[in-house]
Amino acid sequence: MTAGAATLLAVTTVWASGSASGTEAATATTLTVAKDGSGQYTTVQAAVNAIPAGNTARVVVSIRPGTYRELVKIPSTKQNVTLQGSGSSRNDTVIVYNNASGTQKPDGSGTYGTSGSATVAAEANGFQARNLAISNDFDEAANQHMSGLQAVALRTAADKVFLDSVIVTGDQDTLLLDTASKATLGRVFMTNSYVIGNVDFIFGRATAVIDKSVITLKKRWDGSSAGYIAAPSTAADRKGFLITGSTVNGDVSASSFYLGRPWHAGGDATLDPMATFRGTTLSSAIRSTPWTDMSGFSWKDDRFAEYRNTGAGSGPASGNRPQLTDSQAAEQETADWLAGWTPSAS
Repeated sequence: MTAGAATLLAVTTVWASGSASGTEAATATTLTVAKDGSGQYTTVQAAVNAIPAGNTARVVVSIRPGTYRELVKIPSTKQNVTLQGSGSSRNDTVIVYNNASGTQKPDGSGTYGTSGSATVAAEANGFQARNLAISNDFDEAANQHMSGLQAVALRTAADKVFLDSVIVTGDQDTLLLDTASKATLGRVFMTNSYVIGNVDFIFGRATAVIDKSVITLKKRWDGSSAGYIAAPSTAADRKGFLITGSTVNGDVSASSFYLGRPWHAGGDATLDPMATFRGTTLSSAIRSTPWTDMSGFSWKDDRFAEYRNTGAGSGPASGNRPQLTDSQAAEQETADWLAGWTPSAS
């Protein structure tokens, strides 16, 4: 038995047995991943697989610098998993793959679909990621014959998700912030991070805050500038996306990007998509009418607004550019989104 295997066996015993008093053990552990074999595992998924089903204690998967071309899935049975790059920069550790919605599965059972295309899929509550990059490098230009070019880098479908100092990059549908079901709360807090893409590249039905981050607009596969940042599919009784204290930039043409549009997933008219950009610096790439319709649904029937944004892409209130009042803004703070949860590295 290797030293790494012995360590995992000891930790597994704690997870399985709990404390002497019979209460659930809160012991956390670290599993090390290194491509060169110097860690316990050579792939991220192998480390995740080693975590026992039913786990609730914090497990840190420490990933040494390198590029890991693989798919990673954290199932709902393995809560409180942290993926953490151990390099000096979040660029040092990269998890990347290139599936798209229309990519055929190896077993011939069909295509992956948008949600199934994710490089990293986190379905367990308490998921955290920090100090690394997650990418989908699907080549749109080389696959224009394909139906379904959406290609997700990171998909979360869980509650209390904390993303800190990460880079999430792709083209269309980069970051899917979802929930386990329409009726289930899924809170996400993302801070000090980068999200890069061009079409609906922050989307889903989660209650999500993107704070002190950089949203970078990217040209399309053919070199053109046109796109949409947010495509929320919020349930009527939930809060959607709050982008606060952040920056929107990118090497794209002026007045070429919308802040967002309403995604009524599956044509569900009961949804009430919501996105608020507040205290954020908007580049000249943002259109003067920053919201638009989607699939027959008018953005004006849903919940889209701004508050005290700055930069060349900001603008005064109008019928096509709703601005929150001070009293409305007081009810759209980060704490209102997190609803009693305080994200912390653990």
